[in-house]
Amino acid sequence: MILSALGRSPHGFVLGLNPKRVMPARHPSAHMNTPAFPSPGDVEPREGWMEAIRSHPTLPGEGKAGVFISSIACSSMHRCGRGIRFLNSASNGGKTNWDPTVSLALNHPTLVLLEKCSARDHFKQILAQMMRNNLIGDTFPMSRLILFSAISHPENLDMAILLFNHYTPQPNLYIYNTMISALSFSSSRSFAVYNSMLKSCTYPDRHTLILLLQASKCLSEGKQIHCHAFVSGLLSYGYLQNSLIKMYLENGQLGLAHQMFWQMSSPDVVSFNIMIVEYAKNGYILEALEFFREMVSSGLELDEYTMIGLLISCGRLGDVQMGKSVHAWLERRKLMKSWNLILGNALLDMYVKCKELELAGRIFNGFTDRDVVSWNTLIAGYAKVGELDRAHAIFDEMPCRDLVSWNSLIAGYAHKGYYMMVRNLFSGMMAEKVQPDNVTMVNLISAAAEIGALDQGRWIHGWVVRMQMKVDAFLGSALIDMYCKCGSIERALMVFRVATENDVTLWTTMLTGLAFHGYGSKALELFTEMERYLMPNHVTFVAVLTACSHSGLVDQGLRIFNSMKENYGIEPGVEHYGCLVDLLARSGRLAEAKDVINKMPIEPSKSIWGALLSACRAHGNIEIAEIALRELLKLEPEKEGGYVLLSNIYAACGRWKYSDKVREIMESRGVKKTAGCSSVVIDGINHEFVATDKNHPSWAEIQSVSVRLKSEMKLGGDFLLDSLNCQLLLDL
Repeated sequence: MILSALGRSPHGFVLGLNPKRVMPARHPSAHMNTPAFPSPGDVEPREGWMEAIRSHPTLPGEGKAGVFISSIACSSMHRCGRGIRFLNSASNGGKTNWDPTVSLALNHPTLVLLEKCSARDHFKQILAQMMRNNLIGDTFPMSRLILFSAISHPENLDMAILLFNHYTPQPNLYIYNTMISALSFSSSRSFAVYNSMLKSCTYPDRHTLILLLQASKCLSEGKQIHCHAFVSGLLSYGYLQNSLIKMYLENGQLGLAHQMFWQMSSPDVVSFNIMIVEYAKNGYILEALEFFREMVSSGLELDEYTMIGLLISCGRLGDVQMGKSVHAWLERRKLMKSWNLILGNALLDMYVKCKELELAGRIFNGFTDRDVVSWNTLIAGYAKVGELDRAHAIFDEMPCRDLVSWNSLIAGYAHKGYYMMVRNLFSGMMAEKVQPDNVTMVNLISAAAEIGALDQGRWIHGWVVRMQMKVDAFLGSALIDMYCKCGSIERALMVFRVATENDVTLWTTMLTGLAFHGYGSKALELFTEMERYLMPNHVTFVAVLTACSHSGLVDQGLRIFNSMKENYGIEPGVEHYGCLVDLLARSGRLAEAKDVINKMPIEPSKSIWGALLSACRAHGNIEIAEIALRELLKLEPEKEGGYVLLSNIYAACGRWKYSDKVREIMESRGVKKTAGCSSVVIDGINHEFVATDKNHPSWAEIQSVSVRLKSEMKLGGDFLLDSLNCQLLLDL
């Protein structure tokens, strides 16, 4: 045990040490009158322990004992400030003076019992014995009581808090550190203890600040701890420096972490490993590799944690060759034989991210021990590449599935559009009493949106409401997207207004839905409202320009396009120029659209030429259409879209010879038109229909209905024609 980690008494002695290691000379009079206490096993728990204590002949205040808070112990006392004072005069004569400068050993019978204690009821008995012998309030015994109830057996934390607040008149650094560690789950309570510690003129050590760092929940608290470390002269300790660097990295403050790292006099292996791993996790792969190079040049010895950082970098880069080099390094040093599971999972994840699933499978099969992370990594890998059968087979083999396991498989099926399988998995998940989270619901909603099943989307939304899930920006965006794709703009707007988090993604999703449904004016109103709260990004401008294009709002679209760089500092990209060309071309300003393409600072994409070609068909401009087709064919000569559009333009203008010529060119180049496809969702099942396709199981029934509808339409048309003829005769 590290001595400085335990704190010291006011006289300089280290507290809380193991009695086998520290056995100072014992005062000859210490504990000479201490009677033999009954052990916890001598008294039946819960029944009779108070009576047993009262029956002891030396119990102070016999017959006048009060009950300690929560029935912890009994004694008649009153508080004096933070300390306590016993009222019975007999207590003064029988008081055992615990001198921490003389005896810090755990050889007092009561403390010996405490070290062997393992149950809350037994702890209460020992506490009562300590109160009877007036050990309560002495610093060293209180440090053992608080350590036991707050750290060794944290289920007794409530008792530790009572002991600390009411029965520890002079807590030392060790006791303060113990309470800060025990309350680390609540930053406010840990900092409250720290503040009281400073007010009592007890100064922190490096372990105090490290414990506070573990309790801190936000960057501002971490910065305050950094300042205290600097002011108190503790910043030179390497472990504290490494902890601060890690805190800054986890809060996304890479600049501060980098600055602190280079201010270290001699960064050690841990310092470099923290920088490499955290930079890799945050996506700064080249910087992580630069730290690795610097580490090697410093002559520091690499370890498995360094390799974890390198494996993360290889996975992010998709560099399987470098990953194999790291794997070979591990094999040569026999580090894989001991099979550190964290290291093994990092290697497995690297091969999965590099899509080397065969190698990943061999690594997985070589594991002597597997945890849920190992299984989930492999399932997610197969699901992402579309090998759903293999992913499902591994899922079925799992000895214990968690939420991530279900979400990985559901996401794979949702990506492929297999809605019924997604719903079946969700039902199985609920049957196994696995509580879904927002990621689960987003996958379900996305699957329903892909097939345009509004009823299924509403059913899933109902689950979200029943489970009282927080509709954050992530889940809210998925719901808005689903309702927009299913044609229910009103419900999308309702979700948008009730979302608990409104970030730029949520606003952009709503703007996109309004744009594709032709609500250009409403989209512009929403964009103006957004500007008051948030800074739009480049995707937001794509949505707004699309809204202007689909609604014919040319002047407004031009104004927004010009404001991108002037007002927001966003350089227009190829997608923004595409929206601008589409905006001008749809409104018939084809020459201006072509001029924009010629003056673009970047190469026009196939979508830009395609938008111009589509507009030429609508406005019958053959000259520009031919130019657009030539440029389009340079970019995608194997696609049939451009040929078909130009052929239709010629046909619309009555130039049938040229239309047929385009079709002949298509055939000579082996370009074939993809058959049109339509779909309809019935009872959650997506039915697809391709032109002239007779493979559908209900083909005969569908054909029968189609013929009947055609006959009815013909009869209706004949009836309408007869009615018009009669009306003309009457007019004559």
